[in-house]
Amino acid sequence: MTAQEAVRNRILQLCGERNITINKLATLAALPPSSVKNILYGKSQNPKLLTLKLICDGLGITLSEFFNSDGFSEMDPDT
Repeated sequence: MTAQEAVRNRILQLCGERNITINKLATLAALPPSSVKNILYGKSQNPKLLTLKLICDGLGITLSEFFNSDGFSEMDPDT
């Protein structure tokens, strides 16, 4: 799994757990919906840490909690 896939999967997982849409997440994170969608659809292959921090804030979690998932431990070390 690539880093991009791990980030995408984690965002989708957390939205699913909270029963929120991508647009709602963008609102909660104070980001344009296009920024979140660009991460999810692969246009933004290397999102900034600040963007991920805003997403985490919108989800009510820390960056540590965001990255503490199986997807990141299963990442291909070359990606």
